[in-house]
Amino acid sequence: MAHAFPFSAIVGQEEMKTAILIAAIDPSIGGVLVLGDRGTGKSTAVRALAALLPAIKAVVGCRYGCDPLDPAVRCPDCARLREGKAPKSHSIPVPVVDLPLGATEDRVVGALDLERALSQGVKAFEPGLLAQANRGFLYIDEVNLLEDHLVDLLIDVAASGENVVEREGLSVRHPARFVLVGSGNPEEGELRPQLLDRFGLSVEVKTPDQLAERVEVVRRRDAFERDGEAFVARWKKEDERIRRRLLAARTRLAQVDLPEAARERAATLCMALGTDGLRGDLTLMRAARALAAWEGEAAVGDAHLRRVAAPALRHRLRRNPLDNSGSSARVERAVAELLGP
Repeated sequence: MAHAFPFSAIVGQEEMKTAILIAAIDPSIGGVLVLGDRGTGKSTAVRALAALLPAIKAVVGCRYGCDPLDPAVRCPDCARLREGKAPKSHSIPVPVVDLPLGATEDRVVGALDLERALSQGVKAFEPGLLAQANRGFLYIDEVNLLEDHLVDLLIDVAASGENVVEREGLSVRHPARFVLVGSGNPEEGELRPQLLDRFGLSVEVKTPDQLAERVEVVRRRDAFERDGEAFVARWKKEDERIRRRLLAARTRLAQVDLPEAARERAATLCMALGTDGLRGDLTLMRAARALAAWEGEAAVGDAHLRRVAAPALRHRLRRNPLDNSGSSARVERAVAELLGP
């Protein structure tokens, strides 16, 4: 059995780890975009967190992994399975689905089941990657190189939480709610603004430039590859601690207070930076609330806004021809002016 690298054993990359945890606490934040060098633990962190999460309950026989306790869920499988009675349920791991760059549209959204059509003469739907990712994570490496027609599909589904397929005589509608995680190297191309705006948080990762940190990364990776089972066992207690803290944060999230002063500071910060629309304001407040829940705080304060400002806003800034500093520096400068250093 293949083991996922323990989340607690990841060295450094604190902003990335915090952003992924925040997105897991409150999926409505809209996912995480991780930009930076290759080989810096981007995909490792996503899979490590998914392995950290407890199994979820799903309807037995449902190819979309629907929640048996959610009466609002509507999918073709559940409509057939329920038939006026309570569906059977079982536990499944939180799905983590890779969307490869070369994937066809049929592979992503689903299509006609050709085997059944040819052998039985039946028009049946074969779910795609979006169905597999429902209630989990959809991970796209090199997301900035994704083809435009797939970008358009993702934008629609990310906005609605539902995948609609109408083709080849089929008309299917099924839930597709997932935490979208994308990674890429900005030097190889930029994301379409429409997709960029759909990511709740954007973080930057860099190759470690401290000798001790680089050595520790290589040491842990080497130990994991030599004996994965022993390495996972060594970090099990720390991963369990993070799991308990994450579940407690999810439970606490609805009770975290967002004072009017915090709302005003968030709005003032977004106005100072000139962010388009109100999605930045909403994401900033949701991320600050999730961080407060993670830290066990009863209310959102300036410290929470300060920590999530860059991930929530750096990818929403307009280019300023009169300011050559990067977006992260601009956010940090505005935060310092409004909230203090």
